[in-house]
Amino acid sequence: MSKAKQLRTVLQQDGMTIAPGAYDCITATLIARAGFPAVYMTGAGTAASHGYPDYGLLTMSEMVDNAERIASAVDVPVIADADTGYGNELNVVRTVREFERSGVAAIHIEDQVFPKKCGHLDDKEVIPFDDYIAKIRAAADARRSSDFLIIARTDARAVAGFEEAVRRANASLAAGADMAFVEAPQTIDEVKAIPKLVGGPCLLNVVRRGKTPPIDLNAAEAMDYKLAILPILLFQGVIGCCEELLTELKAGASPTPPKDLSPHEAFARFSADEWDSLRDRYHDAS
Repeated sequence: MSKAKQLRTVLQQDGMTIAPGAYDCITATLIARAGFPAVYMTGAGTAASHGYPDYGLLTMSEMVDNAERIASAVDVPVIADADTGYGNELNVVRTVREFERSGVAAIHIEDQVFPKKCGHLDDKEVIPFDDYIAKIRAAADARRSSDFLIIARTDARAVAGFEEAVRRANASLAAGADMAFVEAPQTIDEVKAIPKLVGGPCLLNVVRRGKTPPIDLNAAEAMDYKLAILPILLFQGVIGCCEELLTELKAGASPTPPKDLSPHEAFARFSADEWDSLRDRYHDAS
């Protein structure tokens, strides 16, 4: 079964699928080992791993390269941030084809101008309605497998209001998207309303201290969201953990990581035992 088909099967089950955000093979592997059914490749984390803020500074090729590494590192489906599709509808066609080739199961494409910025920052801009729908139509048509999921994200809530965001979400589904992603609703009432007003499966972006009020994931599931992503949970956690350890080290202490792993225990998270068995097999055969 392809990863895209695997993701569709997961999303067809009752309840809401949770996909924590990964920005490299370490975080992706840990998500899969923890038992989550899908991994979300965060654009914000990917940008930071390249040394940049989430301001649309990475190219399509850099994003696809990271997606391919992550998809090859885990057995569960990967959902990738494809930003704005990196241009107009023609660029979107190539973007879809490149991400699909990389082995991910789904991407989301948004209606911000290019370059975009994090959906939970101020001063966003969106492209005209017709241009956005043309991009979604192109994305749906460009995929080689009908199992590959196109998630249509709209950032219109912050620019043109809640009603326009819902209008764009519904229009994107009519244009061939498989799921709608209304970014950064600003009240709990708006969060509740989205699955009722949008005529198809909805994604909820859970960003701590972002524009959307805090929400319990069980409550989101009860609202009929089908997918929740937590793009910067691990990203924020890694920053905090590293800064604390480095502060202790700089002060002259001998800090201990929160989980004190031996080298063998750490490498075991990344299939060291399997590689050891391969080495033994080939050595014995000689």
